[in-house]
Amino acid sequence: MNTKLHAICDSLGRPLNLFVTAGQVSDYIGARAMLSSLPEVDWLLGDRGYDADWFREALEDKGIRACIPGRKQRMIAVKYDKRRYKRRNRIEIMFGRLKDWRRVATRYDRCPKVLLSAIALAATVIYWL
Repeated sequence: MNTKLHAICDSLGRPLNLFVTAGQVSDYIGARAMLSSLPEVDWLLGDRGYDADWFREALEDKGIRACIPGRKQRMIAVKYDKRRYKRRNRIEIMFGRLKDWRRVATRYDRCPKVLLSAIALAATVIYWL
């Protein structure tokens, strides 16, 4: 069983919102599910998997500027702030902290609800540390 964890983090790398999808599902599904729960921020840093015109327009409608590099297959290159994008390492550090929890890293739980509850418990502890 494969799963993908989609997360919204603050500028300090603390998890704010989590969403689990099946591993073979596109990142667009996670982006659409988390779009309504985005906090009021100036910038959103995301990886190439979230590069879609509809997602960029939805962010723009909310007043959020996207810092997402374009996919390799994109015909017209998308400009993004490379300096700001380097700060995405805080998000990767947050995922690394979640994987410090053995239950999350090895995915003992087969049921997605139980897995998400274990991730939420770990994220709550990470948030306060």
